[in-house]
Amino acid sequence: MNIFNPNSFPIHYGWIIIFTGTLSHMACLGFGRFAFGMILPSMSSSLNLTYSQMGLIGTGNFFGYLLSVLLSGPWIVRFGSRRLVTLGLLLVGISMIMVSQGRNFMQVLVLYALTGFGSGVANISTMGLVSSWFTSKKRGMAAGFIVTGSGFAIIFTGKFIPFLNALIGQEGWRIGWLLLGSLVTMVAFLSFLLMRNRPEDIGIKPLGAAITQHFARSPGPDTLHPGTVIYRKGILYHLGAIYFFFGLTYVIYITFIVTSLVRERGFPETIAGDFWMLVGFLSLFSGPLFGSLSDKLGRKAGLIIVFILQMVSYLLVASKLPGIFLYLSIILFGICAWSIPSIMVAAVGDYIVPLRAAEAFGFITFIFGLGQITGPSVAGWLAEASGGFSTSFYMSGAFAGIAILLTTTLRKPRP
Repeated sequence: MNIFNPNSFPIHYGWIIIFTGTLSHMACLGFGRFAFGMILPSMSSSLNLTYSQMGLIGTGNFFGYLLSVLLSGPWIVRFGSRRLVTLGLLLVGISMIMVSQGRNFMQVLVLYALTGFGSGVANISTMGLVSSWFTSKKRGMAAGFIVTGSGFAIIFTGKFIPFLNALIGQEGWRIGWLLLGSLVTMVAFLSFLLMRNRPEDIGIKPLGAAITQHFARSPGPDTLHPGTVIYRKGILYHLGAIYFFFGLTYVIYITFIVTSLVRERGFPETIAGDFWMLVGFLSLFSGPLFGSLSDKLGRKAGLIIVFILQMVSYLLVASKLPGIFLYLSIILFGICAWSIPSIMVAAVGDYIVPLRAAEAFGFITFIFGLGQITGPSVAGWLAEASGGFSTSFYMSGAFAGIAILLTTTLRKPRP
């Protein structure tokens, strides 16, 4: 049996898309972005980085991500998700390997911006497959499983990076970037082998459809001219505004929580790594749990629940209460860490036809990216001015509250 023949699998090929998408998400965001928070303390010590420079490196990554999401929608229509996932992951892997050789702030800034560009291309292309491969009642679940890739990466880096630093010393972060980049390139080739752009391409219907049979959809004018209608839809700006505040707030937490634990709370790096692993472990449940919950209760209810939990998490770590509250903050953040992206992917599929969903998700991710760019640099500046990250975490809590208010006005999608 040819394992790379889509029609040879005994299960619906949508599950293979989930499996491959999870690996892609683990590589492009889990390793390409979220490993940064774990590597940052040792890398900043080795390169003598200031708080502001740490924030700017994170901002550079998000700037590359932001630029890529502007281009990904039209590129997906023209080239297909499969090719773009592969090329995006290759760029992530190669640039991470080059970061391992960085000798100063500027080199790392430029190279990590390229990592962000590749991450955006790969992530938008991966998540854009959800609307094509799954019906409305399965999209939250599918997107939820895919985003667990970030959790697996956090668990791995939470133990792997401190082990390398203990084994090699101050320069262990370089080996960390090198090995993680190599893993990303391996996932790129696997994605090219297994991913397919649409179920119609292999003669089946999306997962969740009543029957499985061959059918084809002819390309229409919207397919050929992707910018003519999508950007006039007000619902995308509403979803984008909500997504903006998620990008602004969560990125501060995942970028600086380990540094805050090490530098302000006095935790050893190994213990901080255990906290990071706990976030990763709990986050494995976040996407499937809240994605499926949004399938049942609706996207609005799912978003409100998640933002309340995140707001409490930010305020607990900002308040510098006794250690038990720090554990509670990490538990609350971890259990809902990647749920907003999974709900947003499903929501876009509810409001926009599948052929345009990847482009629409790219558009709201651009708005989300503006929040990600703003978060690290503002948080780094506030930390430098105030002598710690409490003010930044308080700010995150306030903006999560604004996101809740915006979500309450979200209208139901038309059938």
